[in-house]
Amino acid sequence: MNSLFKTFGLLIIVLAGLQSTLYVISEFERGVKLQFGRLIEADIQPGLHVKIPFVDDVRIFDARILTVDAQPASFFTIEKKRLIVDSYAKWRIANVETYYKATGGVESVAHNRLANRVNNGLRNQFGTRTLHEVVSGERDLLMKNITEDLNSSVLDSLGIEVVDVRVKRIDLPQEVSSQVFRRMTAEREKEARELRSTGKERAEKIRASADRERTIELANAYRDAEELRGEGDAKAASIYAGAYQRDPEFYAFVRSLNAYKNAFANKGDILLVEPDSDFFKYLNKQNSR
Repeated sequence: MNSLFKTFGLLIIVLAGLQSTLYVISEFERGVKLQFGRLIEADIQPGLHVKIPFVDDVRIFDARILTVDAQPASFFTIEKKRLIVDSYAKWRIANVETYYKATGGVESVAHNRLANRVNNGLRNQFGTRTLHEVVSGERDLLMKNITEDLNSSVLDSLGIEVVDVRVKRIDLPQEVSSQVFRRMTAEREKEARELRSTGKERAEKIRASADRERTIELANAYRDAEELRGEGDAKAASIYAGAYQRDPEFYAFVRSLNAYKNAFANKGDILLVEPDSDFFKYLNKQNSR
């Protein structure tokens, strides 16, 4: 029984020794080995490694691409216009030894220092560009220049590589936003008035052109109708004249009958005429043909 306890205790001691002696670096991690606080091995590669218990200390860091979200900062453009810029950066450890010496392996320290560098880079880039260029015109070029400038400094000083820098949001200061909004509203209203006046002008031109064409068409139609009516009247007059020349007396008689018909068309009409009037010429003639 005592031997069993001794064996179990020895096994525990061996496991504890192995645990304090062996360590593993995964494929997405990097590490450094310290001996009494002094760096003796930098950039330990992934795999199983051995250390001296109570003498060596291993510090492990995340080697994946990390994100530092900088606090929104105020920058001025070349036009002296103030903007509130919210940005972030993607970074990873490039030199483990430099990273450890510069930050002590503390990720928050690296974030703070990189965020300050990002804001300084944005301030420099915004200061050489106009508002239009930083908002839309040269956004990609601005981000590329900031990334290159940061890598030229942080790689040697912090041991990290900046993969990308992006601007999430660009706002105007609160005290300026209302003024800009009112100015934009006034500009849109002015543009709307100009569009309405242009539309009215075009509508008047179209309406005037349509009225002119209508007047021309009506005049042409009236002219053609009068010409046709004149030709008809001329033909009728010619026919009447020919008939009158062939038998004047009969033509006069027919005209008198038409006059009687038109005069007595309405039964309610009353006509006061002397009996010997020319109106009854053919009625009074007993020997008329």
